[in-house]
Amino acid sequence: MFSALTRTNVLQLRSLLHRCQSTLVVAEHENGKLTAITLNAITAATKVGGEVSCLVAGTDCSTVAEQISKVQGVKKILVAQHDCYKGLLPEELTPLILASQSQFNFTHICAGASAFGKNLLPRVAAKLDVAAISDIIEVKSQDTFVRTIYAGNALETVKSSDSVKVFTVRGTSFEPAPTEGGSAASEQVTPPPPVGVSQWIEQNVTKSDRPELTSAKVVVSGGRGLKSGDNFKLLYDLADTMNAAVGASRAAVDAGYVPNDLQVGQTGKIVAPELYIAVGISGAIQHLAGMKDSKTIVAINKDPEAPIFQVADYGLVADLFKAVPEMTAALKK
Repeated sequence: MFSALTRTNVLQLRSLLHRCQSTLVVAEHENGKLTAITLNAITAATKVGGEVSCLVAGTDCSTVAEQISKVQGVKKILVAQHDCYKGLLPEELTPLILASQSQFNFTHICAGASAFGKNLLPRVAAKLDVAAISDIIEVKSQDTFVRTIYAGNALETVKSSDSVKVFTVRGTSFEPAPTEGGSAASEQVTPPPPVGVSQWIEQNVTKSDRPELTSAKVVVSGGRGLKSGDNFKLLYDLADTMNAAVGASRAAVDAGYVPNDLQVGQTGKIVAPELYIAVGISGAIQHLAGMKDSKTIVAINKDPEAPIFQVADYGLVADLFKAVPEMTAALKK
């Protein structure tokens, strides 16, 4: 009798703790459109259990708030509008998150592991005097997470005893939350006074008719083996025949072949397309961290000992300057 009663009490306590959990997802958005990685972060937040809220800050948040209201799993939307949130500067968003935390007492705060999230949440964690856990790939329980370390080449299980768990979510590890079927209510929050230590001036974005790198189903990436920026035209031609996005290794970016917004890797963008074609890329750990979750990986390199072949599903040891044009010509037929 005593044993059965104890098990019942434990189950009731677990259920109560589950209901007491509450997670704040800091929404990332641009030009009135919710960024895809926020949907992955919402999925991770639902696995924590309890109520999921989203914080939307900006100068005009109505469109983004409406998008989030339809996302399954979101209970409440906190909307903060002020000119100081133009560009989503972390210096201005941090006091807003701290004010929201003081009011609602969330047990978890998360965002996508993009440049936005990695720039913002460590600041928040420092102000809360808790640890920031980066690159979460699995939520095992309310206080236990699995994350990537060593440029994504190893996994680590982290158990946190902090009163508030602050973490960023690796987007490729979680399915995006469904964007239909939700019915979250919006609530306006009063922004704290602007900090005023930084100012958003402008953003210059490279425009392309090709798919966006982080959401493309096919990605063609080039490395130092292309030898020059002009030779990236070989990849652009191949990508256009496949409706693919074009990426690059850090070595190619550092060499000035292409702009850094094409960089794939631990310090660049994280991608997980259906097909990833690595051309002239040696396969350094830093690069593998950004694309190893791709469904199918094809490598083209003249060096048979290149590390990229260790993760590739298909490998072609060949001169890329001959192989790529032949592929492009074959696809055009």
